[in-house]
Amino acid sequence: MHIVLKSLSFLLLLSNLGFSQSKEIEQDWTSFVQTINFTTDIPLNFKLRAAVKAKIKDSTASAAIWIRVDDKNEKSLFFDNMSGRPIQSDTWTVYEIEGTIPVNAATVNFGGLVTYNGTFYFDHFELFTENENGKFEKITPENNSFETVVTDENLFVWKRGIGRNKEQLVKGYKFANTTDAYTGKQALVIQGEGIEKSKSNNITIEEGYTPQIGAMVSMLNNLSNRVERIVKDLDLKQTDHLLDEKANSIGALVMHLAAAEAYYQVNTFENRGFNKEEEKLWMVGLELDEKGQQDLTGHEISYYLGIFRKVRKKTLEELKKRNDAWLESTNPGSWGNNHFKWFHVMEHQSSHLGQILLLKKRLPEKELKLPPPEPKID
Repeated sequence: MHIVLKSLSFLLLLSNLGFSQSKEIEQDWTSFVQTINFTTDIPLNFKLRAAVKAKIKDSTASAAIWIRVDDKNEKSLFFDNMSGRPIQSDTWTVYEIEGTIPVNAATVNFGGLVTYNGTFYFDHFELFTENENGKFEKITPENNSFETVVTDENLFVWKRGIGRNKEQLVKGYKFANTTDAYTGKQALVIQGEGIEKSKSNNITIEEGYTPQIGAMVSMLNNLSNRVERIVKDLDLKQTDHLLDEKANSIGALVMHLAAAEAYYQVNTFENRGFNKEEEKLWMVGLELDEKGQQDLTGHEISYYLGIFRKVRKKTLEELKKRNDAWLESTNPGSWGNNHFKWFHVMEHQSSHLGQILLLKKRLPEKELKLPPPEPKID
């Protein structure tokens, strides 16, 4: 059996050189992570343990420990975040996750996460791997009991986030040391205040609409927000990248989503097809043929998202003028009622969202740009 467990110094160097720190975002959970380079030539059973307690402010709040094993391409090989078994006890308790590290593993990422409002405590992280004799040997992570002082800006070896590309700073959550420890003198405490439940995980009846239309608008916006979140950070080269000679670029697919929605606007709101002027504007994006590959290029992703947002704005304005009876009605000579047609718009966007995710995963890897060597001083 051959195991390679590398120090964190190189990973921390990459963090400083290749990863940028995020702006503070708004969401209803936060996390922290430590990453270890880890390779093995046989599958290894493991156990991750940590002491946790949670002083929650409402029944939806909770804490958890989590672990993810990635390959060299950052593809997840194992993941467990205690989903379905949330920690809500305000008494120090040791929790455990068990699993297997595959032979193609490259990194092990682990840490804690919290949701909603409360005061959450973490201490004494331990990682165990099973040796050839069936006994578990302990790997002690750096600063595993948070005895080295951490601040909201610097967690010392640990990072805020889930370990991919950049730190994730979430508004309303503060990190610090506390003397209320499970073992030793200090532990980590995360304070969550003013955290609102994210609409991204809930379908609601949007205000200003009749009930059925309001629920449909919630679904439409959920999908468009996901599309935007996934593509908004692409550069021009990534936006225009073609996987092969028959592929569409991600930019062209966002244009396609806008064009299809624009078509169903005139189809359902006006019971007609595109006129000549609208055909010139939309048909290249709607058909996505070779002309699309030629014409839909050279634009930043913000260009396509701007068009997508403009189309959606009109959709929302028009739907506010209508009611549930209109939604269930069928226009003269039409093949389906308005409800089905707007369901189809959502179905269409969901389908191409999967395609966009696939294309994003197949984008060429960026080269890590190291800083120039420091000049020698004699």
